[in-house]
Amino acid sequence: MEKTKYIWFNGKFLRWKQAKIHILTHALHYGSGVFEGIRCYKTQDGPAVFRLKEHIDRLFNSAKFLKIKIPFSKKEFQKSILELIKLNKIEECYIRPIVFYGYGKMGLNPKGASVDCAAILWPWGKYLKDKVKVKISKFIRLHPQSVVSSAKVCGYYVNSIFSTFDAEKDGFDESILLDYRGFVAEGPGENIFIVKNKKLLTPKLGSILPGITRDSIIKIAKDIKIEVIEKDISVKELKNCDEAFFTGTAAEITPIYQIDEKIINKGEIGEITKILQEKFYQIVHGEDKKYKKWLAYVK
Repeated sequence: MEKTKYIWFNGKFLRWKQAKIHILTHALHYGSGVFEGIRCYKTQDGPAVFRLKEHIDRLFNSAKFLKIKIPFSKKEFQKSILELIKLNKIEECYIRPIVFYGYGKMGLNPKGASVDCAAILWPWGKYLKDKVKVKISKFIRLHPQSVVSSAKVCGYYVNSIFSTFDAEKDGFDESILLDYRGFVAEGPGENIFIVKNKKLLTPKLGSILPGITRDSIIKIAKDIKIEVIEKDISVKELKNCDEAFFTGTAAEITPIYQIDEKIINKGEIGEITKILQEKFYQIVHGEDKKYKKWLAYVK
């Protein structure tokens, strides 16, 4: 991966290679950490982080479920990320804030382990292709009575790794996981939307992560008078949609042109998908004043 000069770790700006942890870090063994994925975009007014406040709010909320007491305030975390971008002299990047139980305790109860906090950033272009073909995975999304679905916990993503391997094995770009009832949940690291009869449909919350890009697209669609429905979506509805796309910080807005063997919209990017994609990129690059409040500028 492409390195940058500095990483923020426990309140200090360290050189990339200096940011190290102990082999007995609790989170390495048990997945006991929480993280975020955030993007910084180049704008006419300098680098700007997309919905930084909302991401840090979710980071802190996720931490509560693991009883992690973060030794920094939300404002300190946000300020450190903006300073890290400035220090690395970078205009566009992917940002990974992470909080986790560190060294000092083994066993499933992390009480007594240190709490480590970091923010890392690096240049990262498109996560997926311009449009993707996806497979409905044989693995299901984690049951909402087994985990807290609204938390972005490190350990959950083993489920995503399994589904990613499953899709790759069969020649697909990405997978779609169903929930425990057999309804559409999400991708390994993305939320999903479909279009049917000019209406935008997306799985309701419960078994999925409440994605910040998902929330942004819902708000944008409503603002431009596209009807949005959050509901249970069956596999049959999914495959009979007019358009489909993923959303996520890494994936941004990625059109889906094939689900299993079913071609969607003749393999072309749909009209509504294009409209939302174009609007989204205008917003993140600071070209739409209405959504300026979603951008935290590096000064």
